Amino acid sequence: MMGMNEIDHDLINVQRAADDLRRGLPVLVEALDDASSRPKALLVMAAEYANSETLAFFDNLAPDSFFMLTNNRALSLKVAGENWPVVRVTRPNWMEPADIVALADPTLDLANPMKGPYSRLNHVCTDIDRAAVKLAKIARLLPALVAAEVTGDPVDLLTEHGLSQAVVADVLAADVSQATSLKQVASANVPLAGAENTRLVSFRPLSGGTEHIAIVIGDPARSDPVLARIHSECFTGDLLASMKCDCGEQLRGAIHSIEKSGGGVLLYMAQEGRGIGLVSKLKAYSLQDQGYDTVDANTRLGFDVDERIFAPAAEMLTLLGFKAVRLMTNNPKKVEGLTECGISVKERVPHAFPPNPHNEAYLATKKARSGHMLD
Repeated sequence: MMGMNEIDHDLINVQRAADDLRRGLPVLVEALDDASSRPKALLVMAAEYANSETLAFFDNLAPDSFFMLTNNRALSLKVAGENWPVVRVTRPNWMEPADIVALADPTLDLANPMKGPYSRLNHVCTDIDRAAVKLAKIARLLPALVAAEVTGDPVDLLTEHGLSQAVVADVLAADVSQATSLKQVASANVPLAGAENTRLVSFRPLSGGTEHIAIVIGDPARSDPVLARIHSECFTGDLLASMKCDCGEQLRGAIHSIEKSGGGVLLYMAQEGRGIGLVSKLKAYSLQDQGYDTVDANTRLGFDVDERIFAPAAEMLTLLGFKAVRLMTNNPKKVEGLTECGISVKERVPHAFPPNPHNEAYLATKKARSGHMLD
């Protein structure tokens, strides 16, 4: 049984706050001001959950609110920025709840022509701003918030209203902290079509976050560089055989190649849509239907082009006993990411498949704008 000393309460608090944000509840994000040693805090709620009830509750707790957007989303709204990662924008009196939802969600732009102009607050981005938006990303929400600075003691809000809270440093460190706390929780033999000698090994962070799966094919030696692939889950491509991407072909092709080579490992990572989540990926698809490419769709939603980190994959390889890999990928950032996390990449093994009429532009964008090696 897990001992109490193994539980990472800081990570659990981050996860609880993210879960409440995902429910449409306001949460507190707190920092410590070194100069005064007094707590500073923001009250935040997800802008996409704005309605008359949620806004009334929020405004009763903190009446002087504003919006927090990533620089990518702010630029798409024609808000002149200073290249800060997070931009604070004034909340005009004329904005109804539907306007706030549309501010957060660019898929609504055609049905709700953008109003404005919006005014940027002259507030240099700080760690508390970055942490607040990061919390929305952890919750798999659009990175747009209704926010207000808490002028009184945050403890009053916590005790009176039972709000969740997360500390800035814990939020900003959450990705790496979850990766380093991964533990093997289950494994089983699962014969696959074309690779019958296969074992699935699941890993879960101590905070109780999302599990990742290692697909170990054969019995690869730990002393040699293992043939490996890092594969981000893709519900549409892997399961439904969507033709908008090449993910399904990459998954099944990797399993076939690893089996043919005598064994290896495929890491099936819970990083849908390059880390933005399935719902946001579908929103990105909707924007692609409007003519945006895969890069512009992600940034218009407020995300980075790629939100993934490779620390979880590196930790899984380490726990499985692999220190060096021959990595099946066309993405040089995966090579860089694993190397930075202490895994030796001895070789990049090309892993590309012919385009179809539905993903030809997608693959061309990956090559031209994301640096993928598809030749």
